[in-house]
Amino acid sequence: MKLLFKFIAYLAVALAVSLPARAESVEYFRALEIDNDRTVARLLAGGLDPNTRDERGQVGLYVALRAGSAKCATLLYAHPAISIDEANVAGETPLMMAALRGNLEWTAKLAQRGARINRDGWSPLLYAASGPEPKVVAWLLEQGADVESLAPNGTTPLMMAARYGAEPTVDLLLARGADRKRRNAQGLDAAAFARLGGREPLAARLAANAN
Repeated sequence: MKLLFKFIAYLAVALAVSLPARAESVEYFRALEIDNDRTVARLLAGGLDPNTRDERGQVGLYVALRAGSAKCATLLYAHPAISIDEANVAGETPLMMAALRGNLEWTAKLAQRGARINRDGWSPLLYAASGPEPKVVAWLLEQGADVESLAPNGTTPLMMAARYGAEPTVDLLLARGADRKRRNAQGLDAAAFARLGGREPLAARLAANAN
C-alpha cells in the first residue's frame, strides 16, 4: 500500500511539472506560426529549450521558416542553444525548408552556420529544386551540392524540378551536368516527372535527348 501511495504521489508531481511545460510548448509553436517574437522571447527567457519539438516532431526554427516568420526565425538563430541543423522526424532540416521556400538569405545564413548541404536521403538541393527560386539551386551548387543527390527512392533534383520547380531550374541543372536519362526506383525519368506535373512541353524537351 505504501508503494502505491508513493507511486500516486510521484505521478501527481510528474503531472504538475509536465502540464505547464506542455502549455508552454503549445504557446511557443502558436507564436512561431504568427511571428509573435515577443511571446517567443518571453518563453525562451523563461528557460524553454529553443529545440523543443511539437507533437508532430517539428522543431521551432523549421516551423518559423515554413511559416515565413522572419522575426521569430531571427530570434531563434541568435539563441546560443539553438541546433541549427536539427532535423524533424521526417529528416527535414531548417535549411531544407529555407531552400524549398526559395529563401536565399536564410539558405546562406544556415549553411554558413554549419547546416549540412549534402546529406543522405532528402537533401537541401532536392528541396530547392522543388521550389520557386533557381538562385537558391545555383547557390547550393556553388557551395558543392551534389547535382545527382538521391532521395531514398532514387529521385534526383532534376526530376523534382521537372515536376514541381521553376523551368529555369531544370535548365540550370542540365547545364550543371544533371542526367536526364536517370530513372528512380519506380522507373521514372525527368520527362516522366514533367508529365506527372502536366508539363507536356517540358516533358517533350526532356525526352528529346534522353534516348
